[in-house]
Amino acid sequence: MKIETIAIHAGNKTDDATKAVIQPIVMSTTFEREVDGSYAKGYIYSRAANPNRHLLENVLAQLEGGVEAAAFSSGNAAGMAVFQSLKPGTHIIGPDDMYHGLRNQIKSLFAGILEFDFIDVNDEAVLKAHIKSNTGLIWVETPSNPLLKVTDIKNVIAIARQHDIKVVCDNTFATPIFQQPLSLGADLVMHSSTKYFGGHSDLMGGALITPENNEWWQRIRQVQEMGGAIPSPMDCYYLVRSLKTLPYRMKGHEHNANLLTRFLEKHPNVESVMYPGLASHPQHEVAKSQMLGFGAMFSFCVKGGADEAKKVLSKLKLFTIATSLGGVESLIEHRASVEGPDTKTPHNLLRVSIGLEHIDDLIEDMEQALAF
Repeated sequence: MKIETIAIHAGNKTDDATKAVIQPIVMSTTFEREVDGSYAKGYIYSRAANPNRHLLENVLAQLEGGVEAAAFSSGNAAGMAVFQSLKPGTHIIGPDDMYHGLRNQIKSLFAGILEFDFIDVNDEAVLKAHIKSNTGLIWVETPSNPLLKVTDIKNVIAIARQHDIKVVCDNTFATPIFQQPLSLGADLVMHSSTKYFGGHSDLMGGALITPENNEWWQRIRQVQEMGGAIPSPMDCYYLVRSLKTLPYRMKGHEHNANLLTRFLEKHPNVESVMYPGLASHPQHEVAKSQMLGFGAMFSFCVKGGADEAKKVLSKLKLFTIATSLGGVESLIEHRASVEGPDTKTPHNLLRVSIGLEHIDDLIEDMEQALAF
């Protein structure tokens, strides 16, 4: 099946009892046993498995070309499951502009348990120099948040394979519509389902997808079940519903991003635009080689400093100043303010999650906001 068909059918099952075309929401926390203690339908307790979560995990696995998926209550919970699955003392290499929520999680919760270095994983010499005998995981995030750096996934994996190191790819910005890291050799894909999977800024979730059901995956499954950071049946239902439109939503998002970034690149009050779809992007050729599209996230630097950037924010009418991304409405934020005092993000940078409004309206709004 093509990905549009997978999105619609892989998360749905006609209900046997009622023949309802759309899977009902099963809210029960527990399921009836047989007299001999067995479970005829395979469900024991909702923390372990639930019909709605089963269908969500099925469609997520198929969208990414994996064999199994594990759904979590948030993207951070999904990331934490990876870190919890590692043996104490394991060394992790992550990108220097890794999503600050997961970066802070590693530094705050796993200090003294795991070792970690945050480096420019795009620099092959630097990456090789940081590999140790206990390095067990390289984390890549491509495109990255908020600098939209693109990592050559195949190159990182080739280096990792020489040392028997696992590679996890945060594919949240690209989604499986525009990038499929498992097909490039990644050992695991991570998503914040809160973003494009949900697509309407009204639910939270996270996901991990594996290309094989191996020992590491079983440890992750154990963390999921025993830790219990799972999405509710209602959240699973709404995620499955939203995923049905993901391929077409992403095409609309990308269309708007392509046109708005080209407008901004020519604007006299814009210093630079960070979007993989632009020929001016440093890793544009890498993006072309491994992505099926360039996504809908971009950042741009206003000429001047933080004051000028915030002035633009104050004048925008259609772009909502808010954290998060992936909804149908356009969002924008001064990223350095969100990340705090240790941020490496330029203070004149604004991160944009382009929505599905008409592009002419978005360009007009941005044009008046940049007139200073």
